Amino acid sequence: MLAMTYLGPSRVKAVQKPEPRLEHPNDVVLRVTRAAICGSDLHLYHGLIPDTRVGSTFGHEFVGVVEEVGSSVQTLKRGDRIAVPFNISCGSCFFCDRELYANCENTNPSAPVASGVYGYSHTTGGFDGGQAEFVRVPFADIGPMKIPDDMSDEDVLFLTDIFPTGYQAAEMGSIAPGDTVVVFGSGPVGLFAAKSAWLMGAGRVIVVDNQEYRLEKARQFSGSETINFDEVDDIVKEIIRETDGRGADVCIDAVGCEASGSMMQKFTGVVMKMQAGAATAIGWCIQSVRKAGHVSIVGVYGPPWNFIPIGVAMNKGITMRMNQCNVKRYMPHLLEHVRQGRVDPKAIITHRLPLEEVHEGYEIFARKKDNCIKTVLVPPSARV
Repeated sequence: MLAMTYLGPSRVKAVQKPEPRLEHPNDVVLRVTRAAICGSDLHLYHGLIPDTRVGSTFGHEFVGVVEEVGSSVQTLKRGDRIAVPFNISCGSCFFCDRELYANCENTNPSAPVASGVYGYSHTTGGFDGGQAEFVRVPFADIGPMKIPDDMSDEDVLFLTDIFPTGYQAAEMGSIAPGDTVVVFGSGPVGLFAAKSAWLMGAGRVIVVDNQEYRLEKARQFSGSETINFDEVDDIVKEIIRETDGRGADVCIDAVGCEASGSMMQKFTGVVMKMQAGAATAIGWCIQSVRKAGHVSIVGVYGPPWNFIPIGVAMNKGITMRMNQCNVKRYMPHLLEHVRQGRVDPKAIITHRLPLEEVHEGYEIFARKKDNCIKTVLVPPSARV
């Protein structure tokens, strides 16, 4: 089969690999019809996530058609169209019982962080991802959601990660009616976080970035105010000025470990790798939120440490919440938002490329070429 393959930092290519097979009675093998390149895939691509091994296939946002079914699978059959959460969860452990699917203790037992994740290094279990013609889906009775017949693959593709992640980001902010919410980052997750903040009753939403085309998308897609941090002397002071000298009620880090805005953070975290990525957005969140406010972190950082102003957070009495998204918990609810027309996830897609051009897809997305917001890969069989 054709599959995206990691060859080293900033080097990927579509090559032929053996097709996956059923390895457990509760597996299915999925024929992929759409797969997306996620902003967090870029952290792998740039060599910032530990134990990303040459030969790996990335991709944790994908949908497709069930091709093979394990003998104990009860809920799926050959030919079913499904959307697959990026977390691999067992459905029965301490954490899954509490709908904390991102913390499943059985799908990544050799590491103390996160559940198993498709295509996201051996730190999260070493599972191959869905930027391929086929992918093995373990615990198939637990995670996947059937795609309704009246909905397209692209209607639900982003229910596998970035829409639920943005929604959980807003939820973890404990947004009260009328709150001012600042979202750092107007990439796909930031766009969904801003959109979700309105759904939760925010009175004002401000999106911060330094790419004007992305800020324009934030204004268009989520109806938010925007600030270009390159156009102000100090983004923290600007936010405090914009919020009557008090600070925002809620700040959301939707950026992660490759944030721009601080030469020191970028040099130590991205160039020298002395910390697990540039924690610029976390620092801005802590400094921009009001006392006793809420900071929500869904931007991805690699373990084990970062330079974070925790003393400021403590003395301001900030509540901080963070986690990988518990995708399965949110899929049915967010499906209804899509069905009712409140959110059109596919509206953020700017580029569709054949899987064969995955190298170009990563280059376009990573370098923000051609006003790229979101790239979707289409395998050969889905183009017939």
